[in-house]
Amino acid sequence: MTHRILVRAAETGDVDAIHALLTPYAKKDVILTRDKDDVYQHLQEFMVAEYDGVLIGTAALHIYGSNIAEIRSLVVSPDYQGKRIGHLLVEGCEKMAAQLHVAQVFALTYVDYFFISMGYAVVPKESLPHKIWTVCVHCKKFGDCDEIAVQKRLSDAPIEPMQMIPILDITD
Repeated sequence: MTHRILVRAAETGDVDAIHALLTPYAKKDVILTRDKDDVYQHLQEFMVAEYDGVLIGTAALHIYGSNIAEIRSLVVSPDYQGKRIGHLLVEGCEKMAAQLHVAQVFALTYVDYFFISMGYAVVPKESLPHKIWTVCVHCKKFGDCDEIAVQKRLSDAPIEPMQMIPILDITD
């Protein structure tokens, strides 16, 4: 019997399955919690992996600017881990980033060896201020984050420094 693995862009009909995949990992604090409304609002960022038509994994690519994007919400059903499904999802996100002319991607992870095996390098979290100030500030682990930052350059395009945008600027 031939089995088929398909990695594709997510569709609205996938939201319940994506949410069901994400929830157990969010409850274990491995990924940030995402409710169904959030998945719908960011659906264009998601890729899914299907095995014989059953959704078994997902990942999202969030663009922060012209030169950098984050791979996040990467999960694979426990029954399918160790079968390179995660690699296929990351490769799909990287292809999406390259098509959008994003020069580099990063992730915050507890499994740095997985990303290192795919050509990522460990970088200081402080080198990612756009991430820290836009998403991480809302995380309950913000002051004591134990995730590892990894980053990969996808192209030789010049990478311009990110400009910090003040969250609140009050002048007299």
